[in-house]
Amino acid sequence: MKLVSEDIVIVGGKRSPFGDFGKSLRDVPIADLATHAATAAMEDAGVRPEQVDHLVCGNVLPVDPQGYFLGRVVALKAGMSIESRALNVSRACGTGSQAIVSAAEQMLTGHSRLAVAGGVESFSRAPFLVNTARWGHSRGPQTLVDGLDYAYRDPFDAALMGETGERLADDFGYERDAMDDWGFMSQQRAGAAMRSGFLARQIAPMQVPDGRSTRLFVEDEFPRPTVTREKLATLKPAFRKDGRVTAGNSSGITDGSAFVVMAVRSEAERLGLRARARVVDWFVAGVAPRIMGSGPVPAIRGLLERNDLTVKDIDYWEINEAFAVVNLHSERQLSIPREITNLYGGGISIGHPPGATGVRMTLTAMHHLEDTGGRYAVISMCLGAGQGMATLIERAD
Repeated sequence: MKLVSEDIVIVGGKRSPFGDFGKSLRDVPIADLATHAATAAMEDAGVRPEQVDHLVCGNVLPVDPQGYFLGRVVALKAGMSIESRALNVSRACGTGSQAIVSAAEQMLTGHSRLAVAGGVESFSRAPFLVNTARWGHSRGPQTLVDGLDYAYRDPFDAALMGETGERLADDFGYERDAMDDWGFMSQQRAGAAMRSGFLARQIAPMQVPDGRSTRLFVEDEFPRPTVTREKLATLKPAFRKDGRVTAGNSSGITDGSAFVVMAVRSEAERLGLRARARVVDWFVAGVAPRIMGSGPVPAIRGLLERNDLTVKDIDYWEINEAFAVVNLHSERQLSIPREITNLYGGGISIGHPPGATGVRMTLTAMHHLEDTGGRYAVISMCLGAGQGMATLIERAD
């Protein structure tokens, strides 16, 4: 096997605006949504599609006729050559990050020099299913199954993912007030990032259907920056009658796509591309599925140990807000400073389309390091079915 010892670098990236469930992106086919972000990422990096040899596309819930062939469809729709290669990947909520990791692995093993990596989710287009229809149904009503349940239920006990958040709160004593405080903070930070233009730097506006015409979709539509802390306190628990997890301290169901362009450093230099971040390393850990939200803790520990780093060596953190309790747990167990974590909003405010989330977080971390001159950032998340994932990037210039 030909192993490459050079750095793997990110040379650009963009994402779509994230659409609220059933709103602006519901009529956009999933391949078109992904192609928009992939094309914008190549334009941001200054590469031509025919120069790219590989596309890695993350997606948790295939929808539309192209869903199971998404990577190849997006590659060709984006203008990449017939000879280019494509790969679909899925690692639950870490799917976007896994696309970046898989592209890096293709490069490290000598199978790629310049790749586009990212992902997409179109939950608004999730189908309803009839599991009894194919081989006939003898009598009585047939039940429609919500395709979204395949993504939002624990595969071992069929509990909704929010129940795993409740169990984590049970086991470690996290309270509703602390979760609502985090949810409020996320909305406030997202609002500030929208007003400052920070999030706009990541986003490639796109035309979306609007009745018989189209309109330009410019910014994320899930954030609620005007929500009050008092309003969050009035929301009913979403998963238990007497629970703590609510819509206000949980991630939103959203649609969206995000991609980065990655290269072996010598290839970036040959093409005159600016290396913006180096993909240093990654780590995946298994945890008990019943408290899958604990996943970032061992994943981050493993990542830091592999690279002889400590929490204090990291300049910025992006930890996915699947539920606020996930962030509270990571903060408490690892002593991660809130002051350098999720400064521009997160899953609670911006939303969480799993195929794109890890890439959105990577773009945010990359921009933050560029703006502040920091060196290292960690991107981490819990994964349904009981895993955690963490990726380490380093500012490249």
